[in-house]
Amino acid sequence: MHLRIIASFLSILLLSSAGLPETGPLPEKKPAMEETTKPVEEKTEKEVPAPSMDEKSLPTPDDAKPLTEKPEPVLTIEPEDGKEYATCLAALKQIGATFKEEKRIDDGKGCGIDKPLTLDMVLPGIALKPEGTMRCETALKLARWTKEAVLPATKAALENDGLLTAINQASSYVCRLRNNGTTGKISEHARGNAIDIASFTFKSGKSIEIQPRDEDSTLIGAFQRAVTATGCLYFKTVLDPGSDEAHENHLHFDVLERKNGYRYCR
Repeated sequence: MHLRIIASFLSILLLSSAGLPETGPLPEKKPAMEETTKPVEEKTEKEVPAPSMDEKSLPTPDDAKPLTEKPEPVLTIEPEDGKEYATCLAALKQIGATFKEEKRIDDGKGCGIDKPLTLDMVLPGIALKPEGTMRCETALKLARWTKEAVLPATKAALENDGLLTAINQASSYVCRLRNNGTTGKISEHARGNAIDIASFTFKSGKSIEIQPRDEDSTLIGAFQRAVTATGCLYFKTVLDPGSDEAHENHLHFDVLERKNGYRYCR
């Protein structure tokens, strides 16, 4: 027991005499953290490449609208009603016209006739020179106008010379634009709806040519004005030398249908 106490006392003495060394390596001070801040980049507007020529031609989003072009109308040959055609042929035969039915004409670009015929004699003894190709409706209107208007006018104006033998035409069916233009609407001649009258020939050999006669006070002038005016009773369009330069030497007749039955006569 005493030995234990003595041993403990000695241990305490030894520990108290064993202090920390006056000198020695001290713990190194933790190095300060290096500032690793990066330089702040200046904010600059991002450069946008200049638009290319193709991009410049495009509309901006605000006014971007689909660019639509009106397609050119497709011109086609108008089909004819079979029953109406048969009725027209019967009427044409009854009035005494001489004609020949032809095959369907299709020359492209809307030019053509569904049921064409070639008219040779407008009435018995009255030839169409040269013969003309047209629709039956056009031929029938021409025959009725000749019988009911031209023949009475020739009898009144020419007396003994008033026996009509030929109607001389300048144009019937032909694929072209109006007034032979390079642009514009298709002519009614290209649909078989029109006939141009250049002159009238009589049995005596006398001819009356269509020309400006508004101021002609003779019977010939009266004859031309009479057949021109009565033409509008049969045809939907009548153009004479007073209309324009393109019609100074003929009468243009056609059967073009217009709204509300309107007729164009001048």
